Amino acid sequence: MADFKPVYRADTKAAAELALDELETKWGEKYPIVLESWRSKWELLSAYFRYPKAIRKPIYTTNAVEAVHRQFRKLTKTKGAFPNENSLLKLFYIGINQVSNKWTMPIINWALTIAQLSIYFKGRLDGIIKI
Repeated sequence: MADFKPVYRADTKAAAELALDELETKWGEKYPIVLESWRSKWELLSAYFRYPKAIRKPIYTTNAVEAVHRQFRKLTKTKGAFPNENSLLKLFYIGINQVSNKWTMPIINWALTIAQLSIYFKGRLDGIIKI
């Protein structure tokens, strides 16, 4: 729902809380359980506001994850059953290797994102990147 975007795209936690209030005013009667869930878990949901936007956007953007799931569904939808877990894992491994060749679009502002991640999570990316 487009009305949720101002909540998770807000610049600050306070701005997000105002957007959540507006969302509740507009949709509270129709979707009270959803909004109550957001309110009751707000401290957990809003934890990402302590990070800069360069880090927050990859947290709330799910397109890459959805693309992988879509490829996995394509691989498994025509199969009736798998004899064991390893056969499924092998299929996923081969499938993800083949489809990853098609993913050529660079991640927007990745250099800024990785730099910010390396600041906030000092030492955890040392084996992956050299700064």
